[in-house]
Amino acid sequence: MSKFITSVSAIFKPFADLVDNIHTSKEEKLTLGNALQSMQNQLASKVLELEGLLLQAQSNIITAEANGESWLQRNWRPITMLTFLVLIVLDSFGMLAFRLAEDAWDLLKIGLGGYVIGRSAEKIAPVVMQGFKK
Repeated sequence: MSKFITSVSAIFKPFADLVDNIHTSKEEKLTLGNALQSMQNQLASKVLELEGLLLQAQSNIITAEANGESWLQRNWRPITMLTFLVLIVLDSFGMLAFRLAEDAWDLLKIGLGGYVIGRSAEKIAPVVMQGFKK
């Protein structure tokens, strides 16, 4: 479950607890609980829709870069990741004049995550968007 959906559930939890603790009939509690659950489901649906649109936008950016006219535009991400790979190998074998800083490792994690997620998004975004259209 995405962290956004978890956040939506966390937002509605106090209200659900309040409905459970209201001193009223069971029918009224059920009615309020159902209305609250309906609102939560609608919000969760919108969040999923927005996540799908974000994946599609990321996919469009990567596709535009991959189909760009400039060689550098098409290849800057792979070149950057290969540079990081070389730095990691050299650092691992102590062949650098200096050790890579912690910030460099954080940057590498972000870069690899973005690259891998971006490439994955490019492949799954059409499937996700097709699922939303159904």
